[in-house]
Amino acid sequence: MKSTTLLTLPVLLTLAACGAQETPAAVEADAGDTDAPFSILRPDIERPATEEDEEVLERLLVTIGFPDGGDELSTDAVTKLEAVVASEQFRAGLPILIGGHSDAGGGDQVNLDASEARAQAVAKWFADNGVAADRILVIAFGEQNPIEPNAAADGAPNEAGRAANRRVEIVLDPSANIFTARDLDFGDTEID
Repeated sequence: MKSTTLLTLPVLLTLAACGAQETPAAVEADAGDTDAPFSILRPDIERPATEEDEEVLERLLVTIGFPDGGDELSTDAVTKLEAVVASEQFRAGLPILIGGHSDAGGGDQVNLDASEARAQAVAKWFADNGVAADRILVIAFGEQNPIEPNAAADGAPNEAGRAANRRVEIVLDPSANIFTARDLDFGDTEID
C-alpha cells in the first residue's frame, strides 16, 4: 500500500504544479477581457463570435395606404418606400414580403384582384429601384384581413374603415426567409 501511495504522490504534485502556472493570456482572460484570445495554448486564435456579438435586427412593418382606392402610389407612399430602402433591415438583405389588402366593397375576386394590383405596384417600385425580383414575395389577401370594420354596427358602410383596409403591408423580418414567408402574420404593430 505504501509503494502505491509513494508512486501516486509525485504524479499529484506534478499535476498541481501544472495548474499553478498561468500564462499571461490566461490571466488577462480571467480579468474579464472579452477581446483576449480564446485559446491559452495558441494566443493567435481569437474567441469565436457568438450571437451576442451580432446586432439583432428587429422586424420592420410599414403600411402604405390606398384610401381612395386604385393602385397608384401617392407621394406619402413613395416616402415610406424610400424609408424602407434606407432601413437597416433592407441593407441587411432581408426578404421583402408585400401583402396586398382591400376593403369588402366588392365581390371576392374583385377584391383579390385589387389587393394584388396594389401589392404589385409596390413590388414594381422596388424592382424599378434595383431590388432583385427573387428578394420580393407578393401575397394578395383580398378582403380577408381587415384592420377596421368595413361596416358600422347598423350595417351601413364604414367609409373610414374601408379606406384603412385598402392597404399594402411591407414586412422585413430577420427570422423569415422567402420560403417561409407565407406563414408570417402581417398584422403586427407598424414601425415607422
